[in-house]
Amino acid sequence: MRAFAIGKALTTSPQDANADQWTPRRALEQPSIEGEWFSRWNGGALGPSWKQGTARVRQREKRVYLLFHWDEERQRGLIEAELETSSRLVGRYINLGHTAILRAWVGVIVDPQRIDGYWPEGRLDFRR
Repeated sequence: MRAFAIGKALTTSPQDANADQWTPRRALEQPSIEGEWFSRWNGGALGPSWKQGTARVRQREKRVYLLFHWDEERQRGLIEAELETSSRLVGRYINLGHTAILRAWVGVIVDPQRIDGYWPEGRLDFRR
């Protein structure tokens, strides 16, 4: 899983797919990444289509946990990541309905309103 993260260059471009405000409503500005978010992912069997849901983010020192739901909260996933720098996250995604499904994940905290994320087959982003 580390090999995926090493080879993935992350940018915070205004042209990034996660730069546009895609959430159903914009949240108030938050000072930290902890709290409620919206999530979306694509790739794999979905191809370029997006699955949207909600998420909750918790940070404990250099560990960040992103618990997210989709399909009207019938499906759940968890990202366990390490904060390698002040903005770079490296970890793994676990499908909590099928725990044998583990994928590498790497993300960049653009600001407390946006986390751009990547898994080997697509994107897994968070937005407020």
